[in-house]
Amino acid sequence: MNILVLNAGSSSLKYQLYKKEDLTVIASGVCERIGLDNSFIRHLEWGNTDEKGAETRLEKKFKTHVDAIKAITKVVDFNTVSAIGHRVVHSGLSFKEPAVIDKSSIKKLEAIVDLAPLHMPAALNGIKACMEELPKIKNVAVFDTAFHADMPEYASQYAIKYEDAQKYQIKKYGFHGMSHYYVSQRAYELLGLDAGASRVITCHLGNGASVSAVLNGVSVDTSMGLTPLEGLIMGTRSGDIDASVVDYLCRKKKKEPSEIVTYLNKESGLRGVSGVGSDFRDLLKAHAEGNQRASLAMDMFSYRVKKYIGAYMAALNGADAIVFTAGVGEHNPSIRAKILSNMSAFGIELDDTLNNNYKVPLESIISSKNSRVKVLVIPTNEEIVIAKHVKRLLVK
Repeated sequence: MNILVLNAGSSSLKYQLYKKEDLTVIASGVCERIGLDNSFIRHLEWGNTDEKGAETRLEKKFKTHVDAIKAITKVVDFNTVSAIGHRVVHSGLSFKEPAVIDKSSIKKLEAIVDLAPLHMPAALNGIKACMEELPKIKNVAVFDTAFHADMPEYASQYAIKYEDAQKYQIKKYGFHGMSHYYVSQRAYELLGLDAGASRVITCHLGNGASVSAVLNGVSVDTSMGLTPLEGLIMGTRSGDIDASVVDYLCRKKKKEPSEIVTYLNKESGLRGVSGVGSDFRDLLKAHAEGNQRASLAMDMFSYRVKKYIGAYMAALNGADAIVFTAGVGEHNPSIRAKILSNMSAFGIELDDTLNNNYKVPLESIISSKNSRVKVLVIPTNEEIVIAKHVKRLLVK
């Protein structure tokens, strides 16, 4: 029997099918551009070795993540699946560890949807679809906030009235935890670093994006906060913004605060600035065609990432390594170069040839030999982190 892992992003749904014995990959795939034009599913069967087999790509309309999951049931034999692991963005205060999902769990997750409005509905819909269509298969939720749980209080607390912060549990939770954990661990191995004496800055740059400062193997700060809205400019999220903007827009647009929060989550960021969309492939095409707003959006994105890297170098008293991962981080050499431009004073120097010639799915150093800080591109693997938790909890 096998383990299926589902990883729902705001506009994508990745999946991996693992052998339970040794967690080798049997099949994998992704449903991309969910809710956008030209959506498709790409499915890949793996052989008995590490070599990939034939790839199947089907153009298919995915209005929602439920549509994507139904498509996956057509290419994966669920008779071989003993458990399904789900990436769930937010744990709130109800879950500290991965949990087997039941009706009670669903209610607790539904109660915190507002804390991650782009991802929680997708994850919940995926879980419900699996429970309804595959009722004999157990489901496990693995939470993206766990890696950041040990951030020091001075980094995780907001400067509001202390009693209110404690009463309502208002704090920085952080997200993309499995990704930041995985790529930081791989960086230690690739560079021969001692995890207990290391300073690594991890940049998860996708439609959702965040940067983390990892000191001695522990996340000590991260750019996302109570919700994934804080921090970097993202596909449709504004990222950091003056809180008074919410009140100002409420009055000017005659909207309720909740409507403006939705506006900041779903109508802002790269999409709002560019007017083109949230997908970097579309922005790069528009930029090449001379679209100034698309160029501005990419400049703003890169500048915000640069600022967080600088801040975390200060927090860590330097860095041994900077890691780029996720869709934008792995696939866009020009964005990596823009982010790290003019940072030689920090000991950061890219090798242009290595950066421009990097190809996924390699794990590679792209900094120059003279760079004091090593720069790497490491494809993230949140799925294997989830699979290990599922195996530990359910699979005997």
